[in-house]
Amino acid sequence: MQNSTTGGNSASKSKAGTSQPSDTTSFKRKRGVFQKDLQHMMYGFGDDPNPLPETVALLEDIAVEYVTDLVNKAQDVASKRGKLLTEDFLYLIRKDRPKFNRCTELLSMNEELKQARKAFEVDEEKLATND
Repeated sequence: MQNSTTGGNSASKSKAGTSQPSDTTSFKRKRGVFQKDLQHMMYGFGDDPNPLPETVALLEDIAVEYVTDLVNKAQDVASKRGKLLTEDFLYLIRKDRPKFNRCTELLSMNEELKQARKAFEVDEEKLATND
C-alpha cells in the first residue's frame, strides 16, 4: 500500500500528463477549427457529402496530433541550431517519399509565386514613375 505523499503523487501526475493527448496539457486547442475543411477533403476522397460529426472530430484529432508531433520533433532537431527552418521538416519526412516530393513541389511553387509577385510589383512601380 502506498502512502499519498507529495513525491508519489507528483510522479504519477507527471506520468499521466505525458501519456495524455496534447489538448489536456497547458495548451488548450479550439476544437472544430478544421471541421469544414476536413468535410470537404473527406468528400473529395469519396466520403459522404455530410460525414458524421464524430468521424470529422476523430480525423481532426488525428491530424492535429500528427502536426503537433511533427512540429515538436522539428523543434528538437532545430534546438542545436536555435532556429526552426523548413529544412527541419523536410529532414523529418525525408523517408516518406510521396510527402517529401509533395512538400518540395509546394515549396518550389511558393518560390515561383514570390518571384512573380515581386516582378509584378516592380512593373507597377515603373508604370507609376512613368506617369
